Amino acid sequence: MHDIRCGRRHLLLGGAASLIGLATTPAIARAKRSRTVVDGLAGLGAPVEVLEDRWGVPHVRAASIPDAFFANGFLVARDRLWELDFGHRQSLGRLAEVFGADFVESDTASRLFLFRGDAAAELARFSPQVQDCARAYVAGINAYLARLRADPDLLPPEFRIFDYKPLDWDVLDLIRIRAEATGNTEAEIRRARLAAQGGLALDGLIMPLQPAHDLSVPNGLDVHAVSEKDLGLFGVLQNPPSLSRAALPDDTRHRRMNSGSNAWVIAPSRTATRRPILANDPHLGFGMPGPRYVIHLSAPGLDVIGGGTAGMPGVMQGHNGHIAFGRTNFHIDQEDLFILRTHPAHPDRYFHDGAWKSMETLHTRIAVRGEADRDVTLRYAAQGPVVSTDPARHRATAVSATWLYPGANGLLVNIGLNLAHDWDTFREALRVHTSPTNFTYADTTGNIGWQAAGGLPSRADGHDGLLPAPGDGRYDWKGLQPLEMLPSTFNPARGWFGTSNEMNLPPGYPAQERRVSFEWRDAFRYNRVAEVLQALPRASVADCVALQHDTLSRLALDVVGLLPAVPTDLAQEAAMLRGWNGRVEADSPAAALYEVWWTHLERALYALLIPAHLRDILPGPIDAAVQLALLRTPDARFGTAPEAVRDTMMIDALRQAVAELRQRLGPVRAAWRWGALHTITLHHPLAHIPDISTQFPQIGGATTGTGGDSYTVMARWYNPLAKHHAPYIATGGASYLMVCDVGAWDNSVFLNFPGQCGDPRSPHYADFMPVWLKGQMQPLTFSAHRVRAAAVGRVTLQPGEKS
Repeated sequence: MHDIRCGRRHLLLGGAASLIGLATTPAIARAKRSRTVVDGLAGLGAPVEVLEDRWGVPHVRAASIPDAFFANGFLVARDRLWELDFGHRQSLGRLAEVFGADFVESDTASRLFLFRGDAAAELARFSPQVQDCARAYVAGINAYLARLRADPDLLPPEFRIFDYKPLDWDVLDLIRIRAEATGNTEAEIRRARLAAQGGLALDGLIMPLQPAHDLSVPNGLDVHAVSEKDLGLFGVLQNPPSLSRAALPDDTRHRRMNSGSNAWVIAPSRTATRRPILANDPHLGFGMPGPRYVIHLSAPGLDVIGGGTAGMPGVMQGHNGHIAFGRTNFHIDQEDLFILRTHPAHPDRYFHDGAWKSMETLHTRIAVRGEADRDVTLRYAAQGPVVSTDPARHRATAVSATWLYPGANGLLVNIGLNLAHDWDTFREALRVHTSPTNFTYADTTGNIGWQAAGGLPSRADGHDGLLPAPGDGRYDWKGLQPLEMLPSTFNPARGWFGTSNEMNLPPGYPAQERRVSFEWRDAFRYNRVAEVLQALPRASVADCVALQHDTLSRLALDVVGLLPAVPTDLAQEAAMLRGWNGRVEADSPAAALYEVWWTHLERALYALLIPAHLRDILPGPIDAAVQLALLRTPDARFGTAPEAVRDTMMIDALRQAVAELRQRLGPVRAAWRWGALHTITLHHPLAHIPDISTQFPQIGGATTGTGGDSYTVMARWYNPLAKHHAPYIATGGASYLMVCDVGAWDNSVFLNFPGQCGDPRSPHYADFMPVWLKGQMQPLTFSAHRVRAAAVGRVTLQPGEKS
């Protein structure tokens, strides 16, 4: 999946490059070139050997499973400390004490959505082994922080520039931190506002509902009273303030709309090796460093390798000795807004189940750098946290969220997943998983499978979750539905399974009854994956690598096929498009022309179909599949001569595209290149601070072009509606890619753009960028003898004296 927590941290920092964590201090960098011993580590049970390969990937060899997770925490803190600490502070609501009053509201929102139950009891729900691993991971982080206290010169520059220290960790933080907002509540507000304007039917242009479903206003909801203010602190949680002055307009919404992934798994009956193959390439915003941290954890009873993330123990996408696992975004509507009627004389009382009830209140104090502390009151209703209050209008808004329920957890699931050894233990590990995720699976006995996972609410009759509901008790949730209510398949008859965030509820699934979701990504990427896999009688690892880098756009070919006869002055450009193979390659002039043309078409269709007075409610873009359908079969919305209007629109958009390309790339058509527009630039999110910009040089830039777009399997997004001078820059896509040869693990390959580390003094700051741009996958070395043969550095972690 796209890791909503990691995605949220990217959104907070903003900009074309998001998070950066300091990778290695000079002392650690030297350790990578020699044999080094780090001793006196409190919480470590026995010595741990860490072998590091040419890419800076640590291969951990520990005497016990908890010690392996101790090393996991220690190494993530070593390589990603600023990222780790920033994300931790954000989640706990402790940014204002470092960055000032601008973050008080963000801190308030984060604290409002911390788990309020018995955290110790929640931790005790897990097996003793998982608990021990969680404690060891936190101990590893704290052990590295202790080293920094002993030698403050090792602190990454960000801490010195802002003059603050990283936070110590508590294992119960991994229970309390829950917020994984998906953004559906913004759509609830949008639909209510549209309903108030009589424009609810237009919502389907932006988000067509799948399966087909009729929108209706819940009985008792006053849509005329609903506004974006009702989102309150939940809107802050989803769209937090940015530290970066370079944040792109519309960046938060754009990234959230595009985050996704591809994953597929192929049975032995359809592979060249007669072993399963599992492929996965999660799509998140590009940044420094990338969203995944690759690590290999080994101990008696554990041997797992793959991509993880800072602050979350273990591996998210990868394999152990028995199974391989991948993930993409599934879609579950996990949050609902409830409009409360509050008492005119007592704003903290609300009407519920036929009586006035008092909100629960919690008082907290937020430290603010350079100012007095702020005392803040957090409020809770029967449905959940109260995110906005409007005493003058006698109303408030509460949020129900699946991830706040007891038994749900987003941070410890990897531990059980990494220890799973078959389909049953794999699925059992997913019971606590909160984020909506497609999990793909393969094992060494030849089985493949798919399990959708995540918190699934049980809604009251008459409520589909697509608009806010009255908070008087009629529409309150009835709890969560069990994992078995979500779809899955084991050894599908066709011999493969794929997912690319499309609507994948299987035929016969009771979608209207269970109300999983009606909001999904378009199916362009999935359809291309299915087309290729179905045509491969015997797929190989190389075939899967090629598919991950596939740039063929069926959308583009379909749109080009609708191009009408053009005036003479556009004949050569039209011929360029008609002769194009539909591959969105970096060096393709036709791809550049198509992408700019498509951008102008999107803007023209939006202007035609969305009334001016509703454009602040429906910011666009129109769904791509809807646009294609309308271009194929224009209707009365195009006027009395729909096809003629459509043809004129396409010609006008092409003329505008040609003029733009001449202005941007010059008059010579052969010199146009998609990669000249679709460039990648990575920089520290605090690059506007001179000390930061000096120490952290920009990576990429105008000469670093790439292919792909939002609709190719090799997803490389851009924001066509962005209101800035470079709308075609690549802002996200697959930075971590993996193909696993299940059972012959050393044949597995990966990429992790731009590198393991974020310190420019490290050789692993951006060493993956050249091979990533060329699609040159690297060995995901696994067996002990291959790991030792590939090692270029060794670090031994030694425990401290036992008290």
